[in-house]
Amino acid sequence: MAYIVPAPVERYLASLNRAGSPVLEAIAASGKERDLPLIDAEVGALLRVVALTARAKRILEIGTAIGYSGIWLAGALPPDGMLITLELSEERAREARENFTRAGVADRTTILVGDATLKIAKVSGPFDLIFLDTDKQLYVKLLDRLVGLLRPGGVLVADNVLWDGEVVPGYITEPKRPAEDTKAVQTFNERVAAHPELITTIVPLRDGVSVSVKSAQR
Repeated sequence: MAYIVPAPVERYLASLNRAGSPVLEAIAASGKERDLPLIDAEVGALLRVVALTARAKRILEIGTAIGYSGIWLAGALPPDGMLITLELSEERAREARENFTRAGVADRTTILVGDATLKIAKVSGPFDLIFLDTDKQLYVKLLDRLVGLLRPGGVLVADNVLWDGEVVPGYITEPKRPAEDTKAVQTFNERVAAHPELITTIVPLRDGVSVSVKSAQR
């Protein structure tokens, strides 16, 4: 990954993160060994801060992977809270369930396995927080549905919105990402920035995180 923030600054920020746990560290290490598309601990801490600030009781995640980001989110929930997370792969979903158990959050998590574009139609809102971290081609396709599932004042967070800097025309001289994915992320950024129901900012942390709040008035 190309660093949006200089590497020494990233390492400094990582050294200050006290919100993790041995279970999270072990899952992150396993994911790194297998080159899985996991968020890193600094983005995880941001998710937990946002969830706590929103006083989230119901969270929706698109893209479970092996449960790493879900543990960061579920760890902010009260005992009666619930994280619903969608994952395409049954194999990854099984591993995520095991990791949720290891982390002690299995009672606050439900995994739905299948195509997110189909499963999302069966999910009922409202949600206090939605985290989007899946196939970038789906970001725009899912956007309006996700906004509809948010409560007024709810927060939509999306990962990888700077896409190794490739969303900036001409910034990367030798792009490595598929052009169609880069275009999809660019379109998503433009849509959330202009969406009439959202107030959005992009945090240049790791690969870029957009944070959007749904307006209380339509």
